[in-house]
Amino acid sequence: MNIPKSNLPRILIIGGGFAGINLAKTLANKNIQVVLIDKHNYHTFQPLLYQVSSSGLEPDSIAYPLRKIIKKHKTSFFRLAEVEQILPEDKQVLTSIGAISYDYLVLATGTKTNYFGNKGIEDNSMPMKTVPQALNIRSLILQNFEKAAIADSKEEREAYLNFVIVGGGPTGVELAGAIAELKNNILPRDYRDLNAIDMCIHLLEGASRVLPPMSEHASNKSAQFLKDLGVQVHCNTFVKDYDGLTVTTNSDLVLQSETLIWAAGVTGAPVLGLNADALVENANRYSVNEYNQVESYSDIFAIGDIALMTSEEYERGHPQVAQPAIQQGKLLGKNLLRLIDKKPLKPFIYKDKGSMATIGRNKAVVDLKAYKFGGFFAWFIWMFVHLMSLVGFRNRVIVLFNWTYNYINFDKAARLIIRPFKK
Repeated sequence: MNIPKSNLPRILIIGGGFAGINLAKTLANKNIQVVLIDKHNYHTFQPLLYQVSSSGLEPDSIAYPLRKIIKKHKTSFFRLAEVEQILPEDKQVLTSIGAISYDYLVLATGTKTNYFGNKGIEDNSMPMKTVPQALNIRSLILQNFEKAAIADSKEEREAYLNFVIVGGGPTGVELAGAIAELKNNILPRDYRDLNAIDMCIHLLEGASRVLPPMSEHASNKSAQFLKDLGVQVHCNTFVKDYDGLTVTTNSDLVLQSETLIWAAGVTGAPVLGLNADALVENANRYSVNEYNQVESYSDIFAIGDIALMTSEEYERGHPQVAQPAIQQGKLLGKNLLRLIDKKPLKPFIYKDKGSMATIGRNKAVVDLKAYKFGGFFAWFIWMFVHLMSLVGFRNRVIVLFNWTYNYINFDKAARLIIRPFKK
């Protein structure tokens, strides 16, 4: 790997998500060597992936080079590689570019799409966990519009203009609202030979309401916002199968659609090599103590979505969102320095800053401990929080410009089929 030999303790971080980069920043220019490994050379701001898939933003607006994050960290190094296996007895990690040793290992591998064992859905649906996947969705949506414009039959045209989104959590709700804005603002202007009424957006949720992790107030507000935008919401509805055209559910609902976007859940992305008791099988997450140490290991840690830390308040672990990952990354950085200095570690206590989701222009919901509200003010807060959370000043400027342009012109400027998608 060509990592310089050093007498400094080596901390190996696997994963450049929210947890990994905040850990790396906390360890910057300390008396240690930091090695960050990721299969991509950039950090993805996942909360805005749906805007890339719906032509609202270009991917470079929400991605940031990992090397640029650590460029001023004198003893930090990045390697582009896929991790294959951990050898804890040898204190080594095997990767696609070779083996590397460590003194302390931190797993921040995040999650991957969970299809719950349904092969048909896995083969034919569209996931949205990475930038390439978001670009695939963008291309497919625009290609469907083009195909609908030349379709020979009404049935074929409707299949191209039917969009099914499975999962009524924040990702599904936000994506449904964004596609509805394409229908309401873009389709009538760009595709005058199509009737916008023929385009249907179906949001399927297995629970009794959308946004089940949030309050009932947020759920009710969101459902009304979606209805106002023309989205058809189907609660208590599970997808049984999808063959690329026909969507079958647990009810009488059968839909014909060329596009099914799967946002119904995630599962952990563990690495091979650790003891069986370290992994909680039904969640695919590493069981960690209050210091984020993996079960049965004193020198291996897990943070972010891959870590399962239970408590009386969080019996199933912390929510798999950005804030727990950010907070765990920052605290673990300080704890690793304490560990090296042989000082006592501080336990992790999650500070819940609330949750929010946006459904479209001037439409959002915010849940805080003391207040719950929706509408324009919630939408403004959502924009401000996400804008300030982006990595890099350039990205913030570009996103702000795009949002301002889109708001004034009712437009989504990134309507480009750069890389055509083939099923």
